[in-house]
Amino acid sequence: MNAPTEISMKTDDVLKVELEVFRRQHRDLDEAIIALQERPISDQLTIRRLKKQKLVLKDQIALIEDRLTPDIIA
Repeated sequence: MNAPTEISMKTDDVLKVELEVFRRQHRDLDEAIIALQERPISDQLTIRRLKKQKLVLKDQIALIEDRLTPDIIA
């Protein structure tokens, strides 16, 4: 996936919507991971996969936030 190119082609409004969707998905994954970990017998493979998805979302969120935050020259 060529994320920087995709991000540069989108408008700020589209990026803001995507940012909120990614943040919500990130929170949902966090809740799912916590729920799985609280089970007496937890599926470690599923937990690892969810954590990987959460990291991918975190990276996407960071890219969008960088794109939306103006550079300030001090």
